[in-house]
Amino acid sequence: MKIDRILLFPYAIVLAVRNFFYDRGILKSWRPAIPSICVGNVTVGGTGKTPMVELLIRMYRDSRKVAVVSRGYGRRTKGCRTVSPGDSYRDVGDEPLQIKRKFPDITVVVDASRRRAIDALAALPEGERPDLVILDDAFQYRRIRPDVSILLMSASRPVFRDSLLPVGRLRDLPSQIRRADLVVVTKMEEEVTDAVRRRWREALGLYARIPLLFSRIAYQAPEPVFPEDADGRYVYSRSAVIFTGIADDSTFRREVGWKYTVSGSLKFADHHGYTSSDMSRVASMAGRYPTAMILTTEKDAQRIVSLERVPDIVRSRLFYIPIVSEIIPEEDYSRRYIEEELPGVGLMQLKNHIKI
Repeated sequence: MKIDRILLFPYAIVLAVRNFFYDRGILKSWRPAIPSICVGNVTVGGTGKTPMVELLIRMYRDSRKVAVVSRGYGRRTKGCRTVSPGDSYRDVGDEPLQIKRKFPDITVVVDASRRRAIDALAALPEGERPDLVILDDAFQYRRIRPDVSILLMSASRPVFRDSLLPVGRLRDLPSQIRRADLVVVTKMEEEVTDAVRRRWREALGLYARIPLLFSRIAYQAPEPVFPEDADGRYVYSRSAVIFTGIADDSTFRREVGWKYTVSGSLKFADHHGYTSSDMSRVASMAGRYPTAMILTTEKDAQRIVSLERVPDIVRSRLFYIPIVSEIIPEEDYSRRYIEEELPGVGLMQLKNHIKI
């Protein structure tokens, strides 16, 4: 560990100086004219940003005109672009495309310059202009100072057990979590008691003024990736072959393993651009287990649905598992409500902590 710290010291100094300049106003931050919520992390991938963005959309879309601004990681286009449901993930990125397809009434814009994207939204006619912008993965983008910054951290890899890149997965100093207005520990699987909440707060060294919430991933019923070709009988299968191309697929694999006998699996890199050759590998694996359904993640489905050559065996048996993020209510609330009401209680607690 001491050797790691010595090797990473130059990188840590660069990050510390950059943050110091922003904290002191030497480097300027811009406050958007439109109310804004930033969702981000200090870790590379796997903290559940997209489910949290979708949770915020569900929370505000009935009371506000919501827009989402994303960098559009991995896209091959440049500049500012408004996402349409029929776009290819190669042009807009898989996460913005997933959000747009899930919420077609929401404006989704991709641009490496978040300020330019927000300026474009502010310039829209009054009837189209949003009154709330959700900034996806913008915690490190300090050129913008949002009204509320929500920082996410996976329960399986907290910052106090991690190291800076390239040794670990931290892309900023762990101390930067204290810059957040709200911290959410995601992908919790253990029971969240008062003692657990206190232990996490102490381990993170959070200021008392910063709310600390916890969330879990709720998995929905499988949906076909190619509805027009899907064989509905595979929904009732008790075995599955799986493949993923996301940063952290551990919770997905556990969820599938609880409900299905996993006969085979393939693991691709995060944001992997699937090819016909990849689908042939999936078809070969599935061919060995004729009664097994093929399962992948919701994010992976966005990168597969537009492929031109997908074997019939894959098209008919391929399903994805939609996910939603749920805030885990505090204990005193949990005792007063039935299980079905708790997601709504957690949502209320989250909203109470966001002042916009």
